[in-house]
This record gives sequence, structure tokens and C-alpha cells, in this order.
Amino acid sequence: MIQLKTIEEIILIKKSAFLASKTLGMLAKEVKPGIHTLYLDKLAEIFIRDHGGNPAFLGLYNFPNTLCVSPNNQVVHGIPNRNPLCEGDILSIDCGVYMNGFYGEHAYTFEVGKVSCDTKEFLECSKKSLYIGISNCKYGNSIGDIGYSIQSYVEKNGYNVVKDLVGHGLGKNMHEDPKIPNFGKKGKGFKLKEGLVLSIEPMVTIGSSEIVFHKDGWTITTLDNKNSAHYEHNVAIVDGLPCLLSTFRYIYKELNIKSLEEDSFQNQKIH
Repeated sequence: MIQLKTIEEIILIKKSAFLASKTLGMLAKEVKPGIHTLYLDKLAEIFIRDHGGNPAFLGLYNFPNTLCVSPNNQVVHGIPNRNPLCEGDILSIDCGVYMNGFYGEHAYTFEVGKVSCDTKEFLECSKKSLYIGISNCKYGNSIGDIGYSIQSYVEKNGYNVVKDLVGHGLGKNMHEDPKIPNFGKKGKGFKLKEGLVLSIEPMVTIGSSEIVFHKDGWTITTLDNKNSAHYEHNVAIVDGLPCLLSTFRYIYKELNIKSLEEDSFQNQKIH
């Protein structure tokens, strides 16, 4: 069942999402060669608890950690470990927060040290596809419009979207209806309504869109072992338009990145 949210509920979701965003911002300066992901995981757990939240992933469906950390060919749901990051790696970090009865979730793919120009282009395309999807989260559009826009942009640039994993609704539960595929056909599927809150999260691969589910029950890699990227925002439909409930600005501040990409997705009602 799809649960539409009031403005008051959306504001509470934003508080959870923003704490996840602040956590990723704190981690941004820590992602560097030689660091292992268990270290990042512990930093995140302490930060979230110190700021009044609970790590949403820890124990959810029996997941063992605070962060999902997925380097290089791992798509999502990677388990933190003591393997050191290497120069030229990429690392997708997915962070969830539970606070005030609502969930927030946020993901970003970080460069580890210096990466190749091809990798930078791949990451930029993957992130751009996220905002293209968000721009289609409008009243009266369909789920198919979101997926079509993401898929079209990604494939036009020579990459692929993972089709076995999807975005989703968000609220009092981490995963709510509707499911939001990163592919689709224009005009198909559920029509978007006022008060809908969604996690939009393209998972983009350099090579094959096929994936492998590993025996640990969590780790998912690309079939051809080529790199994958994962970016995620929480979005509410307010006054018929997409309103961001999460932000990359804390990450950008730490990495000294200038960007106006989020400016068109703000709404004065949601503070």
C-alpha cells in the first residue's frame, strides 16, 4: 500500500535524511587510500548516535553494520571490512538514519585518491542521471517516466543501469511502495501524487547490467567485474514538484566542490 505523507511527516523524514547527508559529509574527508571501511563504519555509527539518530541499517533484515560500503565492482550492500582502500578505487557509501519515527537514506560514490578521467566521466554521468530522474518526480507523471529518463540518459552515454535492483518509497518503513526501477516506458505505471516520498537511486555500470548475488546474502557485484556507481536522494512531491529531502552539500563542502545542481529542487515549506 502506498502511504502519502503530510507536510509535517515530510519534515521529519527530511531531518532523518539530512542526518544521513551530514554523516556522508563527515566521511568525505576520511575516504582515502589506506583506510579500511570498518573504520568508516564506526565513525558513522558514532556520528549518527551523537546527533540523536539511530543507524537505520544496523540490524535491518539482520544487516551487520551501519553503512553499506561497495567498492569498484560491488553494486550495493557491501559489508564493511579491513581491506584497505587503494588509489584509484571508487567507493559507494549508502547510509540510513532512523529518527523521530521516520527513515532517511542517502548514497554517494566517492573517488579514492586520484582516479582516471574515464572514471570521472562515468561518475559524473551516473550522478547526472539521478537528477534527471528527480526532475521527473512531478504530480501526474508516472513511475515509468522516472525510469525511462534515467535509462535513456545512461545508455546514451554508453553505460547501463542495473535492472534487478530498484528505488522505493520511504517513510515509517525503510522500504515502502512503490518500487522505482531505473528503467521503464513513458507513461507506464503508478501516477505520482502529492505527498509521495521516494528514494531515487540509480545503480549504473560501466559494462554489463547483469549482477551476481554473493553467498554472504548481501554483497552484489557486476557480472563482468567492471565498476558500478550508486547515488541516492530522498525526494518528496510538494506542490506538484520534486523537493529534495537530502543533500550532497555537506560532501561538497568537505571536497571543495562548487555545484548548483540542487537549487531547483528546494521548497520553502520544507524546513
